Amino acid sequence: MVFEEKMIMNGEPDDEEEEEEEEEEEDMVDPLETMRQKCEDAEHCVHTRERLEQCETRVGSRSATQEDCTEELFDFLHARDHCVAHKLFHSVK
Repeated sequence: MVFEEKMIMNGEPDDEEEEEEEEEEEDMVDPLETMRQKCEDAEHCVHTRERLEQCETRVGSRSATQEDCTEELFDFLHARDHCVAHKLFHSVK
């Protein structure tokens, strides 16, 4: 009963406040994702990503193959993560 009286006196929470909170959450960007994107644009990462995409195209065009692109995927992720780690740890010092 006390809760109902408070709602009557104070009213419902404003929808505007909820919308503002949602907008603020949308604007937040994960700095790790930003750094990963920058590293993906580096020359070595571009080369390994191209190899991965070529492999995926080749494997996708075949109806039956045992080939997968695991090695190319790991090469790309390793190159990207190596770049991220290098940049990240230099900025932490």
